[in-house]
Amino acid sequence: MDETKPVTTPTPLNKTQAQARADQVLAFRAEQQLLTEQSVLALSDEQAAKVRDYHNDLLQQLQQGLNIDLNEKARHLSLGMQIVSFLGATALAASLFFLFFQYWGYFSTVSQVALLVTAPLLTLALAVWLQRVDYSGYYAKLAALVSFTALVLNIIMLGSIFNITPSPNAFAVFSLYGFVLAYLLHVRLLLAAAMLCSFMFIGAQFGSWMGSYWVHAGEYPEHFLFASAMFFMLPLLCKQQQFDGFATIYQTLSAVVFFIAVLVLANWGSVSYLPWSTDIIEGVYQVVGFAASALLVLYGLRAHAAKLMLTGNVFFALFLYTKFFDWWWDWLPKYLFFLLVGLTAILVLMIFNRFRAVQHTKMQYIAEQHAGVQHG
Repeated sequence: MDETKPVTTPTPLNKTQAQARADQVLAFRAEQQLLTEQSVLALSDEQAAKVRDYHNDLLQQLQQGLNIDLNEKARHLSLGMQIVSFLGATALAASLFFLFFQYWGYFSTVSQVALLVTAPLLTLALAVWLQRVDYSGYYAKLAALVSFTALVLNIIMLGSIFNITPSPNAFAVFSLYGFVLAYLLHVRLLLAAAMLCSFMFIGAQFGSWMGSYWVHAGEYPEHFLFASAMFFMLPLLCKQQQFDGFATIYQTLSAVVFFIAVLVLANWGSVSYLPWSTDIIEGVYQVVGFAASALLVLYGLRAHAAKLMLTGNVFFALFLYTKFFDWWWDWLPKYLFFLLVGLTAILVLMIFNRFRAVQHTKMQYIAEQHAGVQHG
């Protein structure tokens, strides 16, 4: 007598992979039903029952273990819960911020320090406890965001109490705590916040090394180029498969920071450290922007990273249209200027359509090879 074996997965899946697996199962069921109705596929009752039981067990395990969505309604509700949890965390953080400032003067210095030290620790303990009792993870992430806000208030208020000179090292503390919370509780928003704090800290350090006050680090975009390149390469050197969406955040946010810095330098070369004329500096960074955005599109295409492709497309268009504006806006009639922009967009569409056709040809070739092997 055959016994139904428990469903096991060969490798651990993160939530994105589990959701894709569940979507694949649901799509298979819909296609199977359509093929059965059209008399293309006919399974025996025993075979259909085995497939159905296998998929039921698999979906149950994925849903219980990773809290995935099994239909469109559940997916929409999950999106709503994410939005509500973000708004709730923002509101609670703002409430904590204004509570401190409202009644801060009524506490002694010892009480103030005790409150500042215990607030992030208590909210961190609450987040860890919520993660254990609530499998959905929304409440734990909400508590983690409040804990991060409490630490930021901790550093700011302690500096105010003891009259500590402002320092970029505070951003290093924010960044470190954000990374700890992000990896401990799988909070992508905190990962992005930690990265932004890291950009500020590294940029401020570069500014100090170059002889400027760290507060003015943002006035020199070249301070952020190294940090953006470093964070972009991090997922390639250290895999983030067990952390859902972390690799995408690392690379997408790094690419956005990099291209914003290059875009500024491509139009205002006077803020660069390079010992060249402004025109040469702007020309160099324009070439860098075009080349890097085109390479990002190709990389996203090969890595099947849609967000990276979108980022590369957006910034390639920005670099292109800013050059069009510099070249032709002052002396071309406006209708002709926008006609050239439209024709350029059509040309880009043709290029992408060509890439799309090549991909379809590759997929068709692979399918034909697979069919030939099966017939052979």
